Amino acid sequence: MSVLQPVSIFNEGSAEEKSEEARMSSFVGAIAIGDLVKSTLGPKGMDKILQSQRELDSKGSIQVTNDGATILKSIGLDNPAAKILVEISKTQDDDVGDGTTSVVVLASELLREAEKLVATKMHPQTIIAGWRKAMNCAREALLQSSDDHSGDTELFREDLMNIARTTLSSKIVYQDKDHFATLAVNAVMRLKGNTNIDSIHLIKKLGGSLADSYLDEGFILDKKIGVNQPKRIENAKIMVANTPMDTDKIKVFGAKVRVDATAKVAEIEVAEKEKMKAKVDKIVAHGINCFINRNIIYNYPEQLFADAGIMAVELADFEGVERLALVTGGEIVSTFDHPELVNLGQCDLIEEIIIGEDRLLHFSGVALGEACTIVIRGATKQILDECDRSLHDALCVLSQTVAEPKIVYGGGCSEMAMANAVEKLAAATPGKESIAIESFARALRQLPTIIADNAGYDSVELVAQLRAAHTAGQKTAGLNMYEGKIDDVKKLGVTESFKAKQQILMSATEAAEMILRVDNVLRSAPRQRQGQH
Repeated sequence: MSVLQPVSIFNEGSAEEKSEEARMSSFVGAIAIGDLVKSTLGPKGMDKILQSQRELDSKGSIQVTNDGATILKSIGLDNPAAKILVEISKTQDDDVGDGTTSVVVLASELLREAEKLVATKMHPQTIIAGWRKAMNCAREALLQSSDDHSGDTELFREDLMNIARTTLSSKIVYQDKDHFATLAVNAVMRLKGNTNIDSIHLIKKLGGSLADSYLDEGFILDKKIGVNQPKRIENAKIMVANTPMDTDKIKVFGAKVRVDATAKVAEIEVAEKEKMKAKVDKIVAHGINCFINRNIIYNYPEQLFADAGIMAVELADFEGVERLALVTGGEIVSTFDHPELVNLGQCDLIEEIIIGEDRLLHFSGVALGEACTIVIRGATKQILDECDRSLHDALCVLSQTVAEPKIVYGGGCSEMAMANAVEKLAAATPGKESIAIESFARALRQLPTIIADNAGYDSVELVAQLRAAHTAGQKTAGLNMYEGKIDDVKKLGVTESFKAKQQILMSATEAAEMILRVDNVLRSAPRQRQGQH
């Protein structure tokens, strides 16, 4: 009797993980990512050092950070479930700016609970059905616990200050969080309700301490003025350009020019100069007194601009050029044949300023009145980079709060309110789904537990006290991580954005559901390099 051989339908080198094996692989990968970043959660969270494989990386080989999105996008991962959690962290960062660690930790805790339930032979679809009900209940509880002070300017500004302090309290700037919270709130209030923070420019300058950082009500460009050009211009008409300013040399690869006399070489140089002069004349014809170019401006055109009394700035990076065009009301120009069609940027005054040992250009009275620059000072490049990330998070979450003014309370308060509401739903739900709903409440309670653990306190005792306080009707009870006790977080000013918290809840649940649905992992065969078989 012949034995049937298993038939493989995949290419050689492909792999397949089925049912329990695939699910276990997904659980392990996702939970490992959660465990990796959860030590950074809360006001007493720890930092991580990220070291580049290239020791002499041009952008700096070492980063010190506790920003979840930065950590996760910097590490190489092979596990597909882990990559899904990296994606939700990135989405949280893009959408709201804050909560990048919380969303990953909540998703991984949900999957930790799911792993236990699947081990008891509960079907993933039953768990998902329970989680759906639990998420809707938690969202309703979060909405009911939110406050909205947008009608009172003073109260709303205090809310924004508290949100900024809470966001910054887990960052490197926590010792100066009042100073940075004021900078962030003042910058966002200048936007007058606009959620686009591109007009807020962050400049990092080594030297001084973090407390020396300040807000400048203008635009600062980290560039120097050309040789022999005016150092100060009033009523500036600015052309922002992205054009090559070399002498239009022959750039065909391998091209050669043969001449029969040295004089002919001089004639070619003269022709090149005339071509460059014609280009500069076209630019000058726009009636400008300031020319800012993304590319290099060589000596000869720089001399021509100086002769015309025009300030010329070269090698302004693309982000700087785009932001400058935005705040001065101009547009980026590449061709110069139609001056009447070009929108020039305008500002009241351009002058050279000195920060530390560097000379920079200061634009005041710009067309976009809300534009401003936050100058960050610090001792090392790593401190400056982390402060930049921290301030960016605060600015993002503040601008979103201005658009959606509801606020909720932090320190585990919101999570416990949601968990208690979900537990009541579980008690009222018949069947297996109630067990899944209970697991959702346990996952929510893990967030205050981790915050307390990271601060070195007895998390079991504190979370039990917090649960009892909420059950007894103390709706604003939360963790005071500076004294290690339960306190009224409303009085402490531990405030978070409703939109950020809601996004954490929804994104984490959806990502956990997606991973839980998986029962097969199919891996393609690796692509063979040429010459290898």
